[in-house]
Amino acid sequence: MRRRSLLVAGVCALLGITGAGVAMASSDSAQPARGPASAPKLRLFHDVSGLEEPGAQPAGVLESVTGGSIERAASRTFSYAGADYVKVHFSRLALDDADKVVVSDVSKSEHYEYTRKDLENSDNWTMSVSGDRAVVQVVKARDDVFGIRSKLASMGVTVDKVARGQTATERAKADTDRKAQLAAAPHEESICGRTNETENAACYKSSDPVAYANSKPVARLLINGVELCTAWRVGSQNRMLTNHHCFTTTREAKSTEVWFNYECASCNGGSTLRPTKVMGDQVLATDDILDYTLFSVKNFAQIQSFGFLEIDDRAPVRGEELYIPQHPRGAPTVITTEDSTERSGNCAVSEPSYDGYAANTDMSYYCDTDGGSSGSPVISRRTNKVIALHHFGGCPNSGVRIDRIADQLRNLM
Repeated sequence: MRRRSLLVAGVCALLGITGAGVAMASSDSAQPARGPASAPKLRLFHDVSGLEEPGAQPAGVLESVTGGSIERAASRTFSYAGADYVKVHFSRLALDDADKVVVSDVSKSEHYEYTRKDLENSDNWTMSVSGDRAVVQVVKARDDVFGIRSKLASMGVTVDKVARGQTATERAKADTDRKAQLAAAPHEESICGRTNETENAACYKSSDPVAYANSKPVARLLINGVELCTAWRVGSQNRMLTNHHCFTTTREAKSTEVWFNYECASCNGGSTLRPTKVMGDQVLATDDILDYTLFSVKNFAQIQSFGFLEIDDRAPVRGEELYIPQHPRGAPTVITTEDSTERSGNCAVSEPSYDGYAANTDMSYYCDTDGGSSGSPVISRRTNKVIALHHFGGCPNSGVRIDRIADQLRNLM
């Protein structure tokens, strides 16, 4: 029997990251300048007493930094033991136009280079680096004998805050708090039944290669440096789909990191593969009732190799078998294929027409999800195409029917 993945995924996320893949920062890298996006307070048509409006899953901590000045030709390491990522913000950029700021992990296997203009265009935020330490180095572009000019002009940068991932202790406390909240009332994402039926994506490489391949276009979103959702490539163009309640504006898209290839290296956990990270770019369409946001990413060529999903523009059928690749609570990719509440033991459509933010917008299922799974593709086992966009829980969980969304997006796909 395979080990249940949420426990395994949490372990593999903490044990480290292997592999290669370095992305160069663009001029629109990130600009976390706003608080979390949230869906408008709309009335839910299905009556689940106590159900909260969904929103992006809290994932990290914003830390203030004092004394964070770094002179030209100098470097500094920012350490947060146990964090799974560190993302740096600057309050001062006293640099020549050709100077570079390099942000990397300690091994320098993941690094990003920025000019002053790059950082100004990203609201002075960098891309996150994986792990609990970020090294910031200022590289001067022209000779400055004895560093006299730099000192006289007080040239360099100042780090005033970082966004970091939670530590193991913080994750454990959040999990305890979450369980207490679940005992008191339903919530927006739900594990249905006695056990969590999700598995690490790597478990399917041999046993279900189609499902595994269809998990590759699914990405973890890191929003504003401290919040999580899931998204996926829809079609062959530069198009990503997530929930409206994750973010809604181009400014928020530009403050969102999109992580591909973030999965455990093996079925039983261990280290994770090196994620390929790009930034969101433009919001192309969004809708509160159908709870979707269609957006593009920067540096599209870097993520094309992960493939894309196709939509199944039709009504779902009761009992139709499903699977859901997702990033619950920001974990490395897991896939839900099983459902112990179903007689067949397989994840399946419960109600093909179910009420969401409006009547009959959704379809329901008891496939396991969790906070951070919002925006995941719900895929038909019959066609291996997407038939719903996951967004609600409460057992049954539900996704917006993709045929409803497709009606609004035909000219954009």
